[in-house]
Amino acid sequence: MKAKASILVSIFLVIVLFNVLTEGENVFHPQFRKTHASSLFGISSAYAYPPAVGILSNSKNCMSCHSNNGPWKEDSKLIIDILDMDTKKSLKQPDGSFLIEIKRWEQRTVLTVIGHKRDNFVAVAYRNAWLYIDPQTIGTHSLSKFAPDWDVNLPMACRVVGDKLSGYEDAYITSLPMTIQPLNNAKNAELQLQVMLTKGESVKGKAQEGMSGNYFERKVKLVVK
Repeated sequence: MKAKASILVSIFLVIVLFNVLTEGENVFHPQFRKTHASSLFGISSAYAYPPAVGILSNSKNCMSCHSNNGPWKEDSKLIIDILDMDTKKSLKQPDGSFLIEIKRWEQRTVLTVIGHKRDNFVAVAYRNAWLYIDPQTIGTHSLSKFAPDWDVNLPMACRVVGDKLSGYEDAYITSLPMTIQPLNNAKNAELQLQVMLTKGESVKGKAQEGMSGNYFERKVKLVVK
């Protein structure tokens, strides 16, 4: 019994010591500086880490944490596109928005293409991050911030540049498929496609330092046919 008691006490002390040593060291972004209520034995609950926009916090976009200070601001060289996966046809509309039409209960896969045209005078973005989000869901209790009653398998991603895709040979891009399905109660919806091109690493606890990035938004319309 004494041996078991000693083991339990040792485990307890290790947990408490670990909590003390790591307290205050796990805050990566300013909006998470305030810790949550402590649990039993004074052990703090888990800290959050991005993607935080509307999901782990009520932030409306990436600029709540990061700086818009990168060299990729020129629209003529920026690539933000959504393609039909099968035809590779762009879904971009004349006004710059994107239109995704799907029959109810059917699935449609689109390809999100993010990048920048090759330019010997501009540094290459190292990674691209993007998020499809319904702004009306920010601040709600829903874990999904995509359009309500729409099923989706990959509404966000952070991907290192270097994907290959026909038609984009003169650019540094990322591309990933996303499958969408309107469920029984799905209605037409309007999303924001939030994009960041980045290079470097954010300083721990100071997300606006260390990483260069540029932020962009595009409008995406979901239509039930």
